[in-house]
Amino acid sequence: MIVSQPSTPRVEHDAPIPTWFGVGGRADALARPRAVDEVRELLRAHAGGPVRALGEGANLIVDDEGVDGLVLDLRGLSGVEWLERPGESTVLVRAQSGADLPRLITESARRGLTGIETLAGIPATIGGAIVMNAGGAFGQISDVVEGVQALTRAGEIVTIPRSKIDFGYRHSGLNDLIILGADLRLRRVPESERAALRDRLKEVMAYKKGSQPMAERSAGCFFKNPTDPKTGQRVSAGMLIDRAGGKGLRIGGATVSDRHANFIVTGPGCTARDVLTLADQVVQRVREHSGIQLEREVVVWRRAQ
Repeated sequence: MIVSQPSTPRVEHDAPIPTWFGVGGRADALARPRAVDEVRELLRAHAGGPVRALGEGANLIVDDEGVDGLVLDLRGLSGVEWLERPGESTVLVRAQSGADLPRLITESARRGLTGIETLAGIPATIGGAIVMNAGGAFGQISDVVEGVQALTRAGEIVTIPRSKIDFGYRHSGLNDLIILGADLRLRRVPESERAALRDRLKEVMAYKKGSQPMAERSAGCFFKNPTDPKTGQRVSAGMLIDRAGGKGLRIGGATVSDRHANFIVTGPGCTARDVLTLADQVVQRVREHSGIQLEREVVVWRRAQ
């Protein structure tokens, strides 16, 4: 009997990399797997070379020269399971890496589940949100993570419980893995409290829309909120940039937003070099004004040297 072997998913060459900035170079190779076995096959086929995992591209800038190796667009792995047991006060949500975070938040609220609505307004896939421990003023995704499923670069599937994940501020320690999905534990609220849950979701969204340039091309907050060495407390990067005179700074097609100084927005003719040069100038201004060194929250992809 002849047993057919799974074929390697199609790989596109010199392919555009979708990001929210809308600038930057292309991928030498890009694939869009739709199953875990396809991801493993792609890792085997590209063993020894650079492999990068792409989600929504909302926290990413790609150098104008593009990137070498393989880019895995994981949005095809988008399944979500709602594992409910009668009588239990919590629900386990098993979401694949490419599942859309905003849709998951909306559906959770519709089902009367709380714990993740604090992330409303953050554009991300579950995989990307886990890797960067996405969050904001109201909470972070690590608050509800029970475990993560991932692949090593050698194609080995690993399951990591929450207690073994080094979650911190915009940090997970999982960057060397290919995230396949996560188990999220959400709490069921009584029917009488569901209207308040929906109102809370609306409040978070209204706050984001009122304080951030959500209609413009950006990658969300560009810099992490740093720790003030004098007080030991975390301070707002946007406030530091504003006080250093950074609002409205422009290089080429890149501008520091007038609405929120921790957002760099792109316009016509903008390049990745414009964004990165402007970011360097912002870092210098803040350092000279306050003595605090800003660190990027946005991920930068470049070719290997």
